Amino acid sequence: DRFGLLGLLGVIRMSDPDLTTLALGTDLTGLGLHLNSPENVYKTFASPWAEAPLRPEPDFKVPECYRHAPPRLQAGYFTKFAQETLFYIFYSMPGDEAQLFAADELQHRGWAYHKEFKVWLTAIQGVEPQQKNDQMERSSYYVFDTATWEAVRKDNFVLHYDAIERLP
Repeated sequence: DRFGLLGLLGVIRMSDPDLTTLALGTDLTGLGLHLNSPENVYKTFASPWAEAPLRPEPDFKVPECYRHAPPRLQAGYFTKFAQETLFYIFYSMPGDEAQLFAADELQHRGWAYHKEFKVWLTAIQGVEPQQKNDQMERSSYYVFDTATWEAVRKDNFVLHYDAIERLP
């Protein structure tokens, strides 16, 4: 029986070197590890298959200015950004607090986010809606196009008010 006590006897006698290595492991000092050394092993031991030991990492001191936490993000910063920067932040940082601040600032600047089409749009100044009621309006809008990274005019656009994201 290979998997019973008789099978264990073959492992103990060390007749099969592969089985012995699998069951008992390998002597790490035979791989070049100096386990009795007071130094940490990870600094010089790359792996059992490495041709040469690791080169020691130079000791260096990290300047204190790198250890400071960055200042907390504030909505006031976003009032100073260009419109294109706000769109970049919104589209490139999903789920980040910066995305929320950028969306808030875009809404303060007159842009609205269309939930269905997933685009930002704003009414064109001086253009009156062709049709308007409590649920929708038909008019001309600037829609921000992420492919060309510019606001593109869309005429005769039907905007349903319930498709617009509202501020919480």
